[in-house]
Amino acid sequence: MTDYHEPFERLDEKTLDQARALISLKEEVEAINWYNQRVAVTKDETLKAILAHNRDEEIEHAVMAIEWLRRNMEGWDEELRRHLFTDGPIGHHDDHDDVHETGESTSSGRRKDLGIGNLR
Repeated sequence: MTDYHEPFERLDEKTLDQARALISLKEEVEAINWYNQRVAVTKDETLKAILAHNRDEEIEHAVMAIEWLRRNMEGWDEELRRHLFTDGPIGHHDDHDDVHETGESTSSGRRKDLGIGNLR
């Protein structure tokens, strides 16, 4: 199975690097999950410490991939700045500060109505 949904030969180097980072991030998060589950059930304290260390190393790798994406893929910087290290609700945020009720474009080019109008 491939992680590419478009013909590989048609993708530019920037898109390929972004795909590499996203695939690596996915793999790191999967490894974090595996180690975290093992830590939760392991009774041997020495093994638990080793597995927790391994999990934490994977977290570091995931964060480095996210930082690379923030610097190299459009949208990441804006969204990370909007959602990380805040005290409000984590769930979906209404973009009422960025988008007018009319669906006008925002400074980021997003539209509330996706440019297709009301679907009701």
